[in-house]
Amino acid sequence: MIFDGFMIAGAIVCALSVLIGVGSAIWKRYPTDASILSLAAVELFLVVYAIQAGVRQAGGAPIQGAPWEFWGYLVTALFVGVLAGWWGIGEKSRWSNIVMAAAGFTIFVMLYRMQQVWVGTGWI
Repeated sequence: MIFDGFMIAGAIVCALSVLIGVGSAIWKRYPTDASILSLAAVELFLVVYAIQAGVRQAGGAPIQGAPWEFWGYLVTALFVGVLAGWWGIGEKSRWSNIVMAAAGFTIFVMLYRMQQVWVGTGWI
């Protein structure tokens, strides 16, 4: 499968978010600005990713899989990040760091699947 720059950047941003969330939970800290902002960075990346995907598709770049599947994953990933951030702000326990870290990992998996749908792999 082909990994473009956006997939690599998304993997890095998601990995940092996961590491910050897990690190904060291990050190028994309440959600800090760093863990919440790391999830906000993932959300910002997703917004930029959505814009570039729209521009690419409008420019004629074909999605090899079903377009509704790609856009469905993208919208769902946006909701996952927002809900996890809301949870982290609302519940001031160290376990909310785990929720935010799980959201970062979940969004990474969804990015990987979106890449598969876009370039086509013959898998699934």
